[in-house]
Amino acid sequence: MNHNGIAPMLFPIEEYEARLAAVRLRMAEQGLSALVVTDPANIYYLTGYNAWSFYTPQMVFVPAEGDLILFTRQMDANGAFRTAWLPEECIVGYPESYIHRPHIHPFDWVAFALRERHLIAPAAKGCVGLEMDSHFFAPKAYRALVNAIPEWTLVDCFELVNWVRVIKSPAEIQLMHKAAVITNNAMAAAEEAIRPGARQCDIAAAITAAQITGTEEFGGDYTAIVPLLPTAESADTPHLTWSERRLRGDEAVVVELAGAYKRYHVPLNRTFVLGQPSAELSRVAEATDAGLGAMLDVIGDGVPVREVAAVWNRTIFEYGFEKESRLGYSIGVGYPPDWGERTISIRSEDERILAENMTFHLICGMWMDNYGYGLSESIRVTATGVETFTTYKRGLLPINS
Repeated sequence: MNHNGIAPMLFPIEEYEARLAAVRLRMAEQGLSALVVTDPANIYYLTGYNAWSFYTPQMVFVPAEGDLILFTRQMDANGAFRTAWLPEECIVGYPESYIHRPHIHPFDWVAFALRERHLIAPAAKGCVGLEMDSHFFAPKAYRALVNAIPEWTLVDCFELVNWVRVIKSPAEIQLMHKAAVITNNAMAAAEEAIRPGARQCDIAAAITAAQITGTEEFGGDYTAIVPLLPTAESADTPHLTWSERRLRGDEAVVVELAGAYKRYHVPLNRTFVLGQPSAELSRVAEATDAGLGAMLDVIGDGVPVREVAAVWNRTIFEYGFEKESRLGYSIGVGYPPDWGERTISIRSEDERILAENMTFHLICGMWMDNYGYGLSESIRVTATGVETFTTYKRGLLPINS
């Protein structure tokens, strides 16, 4: 593996070599002779390629042996060497004439390019893995590969690269620490902007400015998810964004956001209160805070995921509450529309074991009838317990207007 491009490498070449070796080990274990990677987070993880080009078809072809090949739109391939460490001959652009055509697909052209490079037959010796659950792998892309390469047996790789990403290297943890600084700043910007009469859109703008500005030492990235602002009665459901609606003096505002640095994300969820919180909201907040604290007390290297979920369930049950949704998920590199890695989820039926340098967003949202409470922490599993990435205060946070 050689670095022949001009792109400054975010990680040493040895780290990229270790990532590829881990991917190929899993490929061998799953009987895969090649892998087609379409998730932009996984493309970035393997090659460093980083651009807003994922709305058009692109892929990295990973053979069992030999060089990776990045296929993307010609206008993007022309500059891909500015972020990817790949040598020039391993970055290939398909013609503009294949964009948004009803009867042809870019992967028709990519299939022929692979055939010209004599890469079809070697991959036909086993199965070829596809990221069947990738947000940016469309049914039409799948059909193009099936029709153009009948020699291949195409199978789901079951998030193969995502699972390699689960345990972070020390260098990745350092990037997440920087992202966490931006997270704290963005949440502080939200708290400053939340006032009676403030428009939700202005609060979102303040958050976004802080996310991108970062610090004097380093700037921030765009995040995989926009700021989320469920407010008042609408806080009984997650994932609402914003409107031009103005806040009233008796409302609670749930804010979920992230800081991102070099595509590594650290999310955070907090609840701010304008005026006096209701007794019901205060009770839910007390139970949720206790449940999160109980999870943080039990998390550590070697602990089963189901035990983390069990301690949460026992804690909030003592307050008379239950929660059906998962309690967290693995995080790291993120691209729209999600900052989760789609691997480990914190829930009772997950049989995985926590290991040092796994990183999670523990999300303890409680969505009740006509009100809700949000609280979360992004954490790193350590050899002796847990580290929280951010330092933002918890609980119902009063707004002093």
